[in-house]
Amino acid sequence: MKHIFSCIEELRLKLDRHRKEDLKEYPTRTIFIDPLLQVLGWDVRDPGEVQLEYPTIDGKSVDYAPKINRTPVLFIEAKPLNDPLTDVKSITQVVGYAANAGVEWCILTNGVTYKIYRSTEKAEAPDKLLFEVSIDPKESEGRSVQEIAGQFNRFSRDAMAQGVLDEIGEQVFTTGKIRKALDKLFLDPPANLIRIIRSAIGDESIKPVQVKAALKRLWAQSSEVEIPSIYPVGEEFEKSEIKHRRGRDYGEEHHIKGKPQEVIELFRTADKFCRELDPTTVQRKYLAKYVSYLHGKAIFCCVHVQKSGLRIWLKLNYSRLEKPPDYVRDVSSIGHWGVGDIEIGIDSLEKLSAARSLIRQSFQENK
Repeated sequence: MKHIFSCIEELRLKLDRHRKEDLKEYPTRTIFIDPLLQVLGWDVRDPGEVQLEYPTIDGKSVDYAPKINRTPVLFIEAKPLNDPLTDVKSITQVVGYAANAGVEWCILTNGVTYKIYRSTEKAEAPDKLLFEVSIDPKESEGRSVQEIAGQFNRFSRDAMAQGVLDEIGEQVFTTGKIRKALDKLFLDPPANLIRIIRSAIGDESIKPVQVKAALKRLWAQSSEVEIPSIYPVGEEFEKSEIKHRRGRDYGEEHHIKGKPQEVIELFRTADKFCRELDPTTVQRKYLAKYVSYLHGKAIFCCVHVQKSGLRIWLKLNYSRLEKPPDYVRDVSSIGHWGVGDIEIGIDSLEKLSAARSLIRQSFQENK
């Protein structure tokens, strides 16, 4: 992993200069992409391991086809350094190349940002985005080089051989599908589901219409809550954010639009956990830059949804934490969005699971 750290830091030193030069695709590949693939274990000089200009069914080619046992396991399409990677045609093209070749995973990159797609997902091409990672410090604010390297390591040669992307993709996309199915079932429950629930209750006095209404109440999530008229002392960021949002409403879509599927699932899992700490009293407020969670009038958690993961702020004293992990940092003297003195960088469900104890602690200490 140390080689990946060093490579990222070296590439960062070159970034500003080459962006001013408006680097084209081929030099972007040579200066930025090739060295990174090399430290990830892919020998770009060996066509048996990484085939360049791999032919596609339409007579065109994809820039890189990393192989294991001489079989492509990944397609990588390169763009110029300053390309925003937002063109739907380009996304559809590389996803289509991979799907038609029976390759599960593909990447669209400008040498700085890498967007990883699962080609076999039954969705529009942009919605097949699992996660993205960037070497640009501005795109990964609050995250250490080690954390960023960990995400790049997901598509290293060793990780691809071990099926790491397959495991993450299965977890994230399957969870999303089940969540949508449950939304449909609970918000508009079919008659057979209502019968099963009435049978389980064992109380014939409860009518089907009551079961249906109760399911909706239990499952539905409020899109907005009223802003309290009194705020905890010293929370200037929260006040300024409320002032900023005056005259405009925000909701979940504002925060998750254009984000990778993994990040969306991270947010929804964190959101559900925060609200279920006490469903009767926890309130959620969608603001311009983040989502805050309150117990009564006291904020205990704020969540900022980024393209690469979540940044969570909690009202805890860092010095009182017992052996905090390296993705938890003290921001008591650092300007930041949200309310709280510690910040947690979350880029995986495993980290979020580990962070639950801290979120619960902030909730309990700020009642």
